Amino acid sequence: MKKIAFSIFRAFMWLIALMPFPILYLKADVLYYVLYYLIRYRRKIARMNLRNSFPEKSTAQLKAIEKKYYHNLADIVVEFIKVRHISSKSIQKRMKILNPEIMDELYAHQRSIFIAIGHCGNWEWLAQTLALQKGHKPFAIHKPLSDPFFDDYMKANRTKFGGPQMIPFKQTYKTLLSNQHTINAVINASDQTPARSEINFWTKFLNQDTAFFMGIGKMAKALDYSVLFFDIQRDRRGYYSIRIKPISINPQTDSAAEITEKYVSLLEQSIIENPDNWLWSHRRWKYKKQD
Repeated sequence: MKKIAFSIFRAFMWLIALMPFPILYLKADVLYYVLYYLIRYRRKIARMNLRNSFPEKSTAQLKAIEKKYYHNLADIVVEFIKVRHISSKSIQKRMKILNPEIMDELYAHQRSIFIAIGHCGNWEWLAQTLALQKGHKPFAIHKPLSDPFFDDYMKANRTKFGGPQMIPFKQTYKTLLSNQHTINAVINASDQTPARSEINFWTKFLNQDTAFFMGIGKMAKALDYSVLFFDIQRDRRGYYSIRIKPISINPQTDSAAEITEKYVSLLEQSIIENPDNWLWSHRRWKYKKQD
């Protein structure tokens, strides 16, 4: 029964994906109203996160950021659905890497890279963009969803153009170790909340004590991968630009903690410059340092 229901769901998503962008954005406007005003999707969490992150801002300023964030979130939802019927030409037009020469130079020196991102801009479109770039074998680290049917749908969208290869996060090191013969580019959204048992690094982030994974720093050193930060910004509706910022070109000269701290600093700077661009409804600070 569940399989039949999910088949109907996928068929419905397929039909929505056929719609042109102007129609999809009209639907996103409706979705914004539903998320923000009707079901109030995680509004308390988003509001608390914003208030604690920007104590210097007025209530009116925070409310404006909050509303703009929910508009952006609605857009990301329809843009992700659209992936099933988007062309490679369209995705390359809508997702521009401004300084790809940083990657090209590393590839020329036979260096693989970790791409550290935050949940900024349209992080979902990055997988398609990376799959269309040349010079590397693309991977993306992900946490498998508990529902296998929905997990399959997400992976199908993320690998629309034949990649990247999705790696369950617990198998990351093993998978990359077995692919040392290729030049790899590995996407990792490093701003997710670690499980309580995996917390091994605390730092100040957006005015709060915040736990981060140190895994990317440790793996970069173990595998000798360069680490780059991809700053994804929304230029206008449906169009994004990526600026590459080096974190650690030679990880052997940096500690895992230093790599993590540099990533946190670049992510924080990006969020401060465009605060509506980040995923505020995520329970990012559910663990406290004193606990």
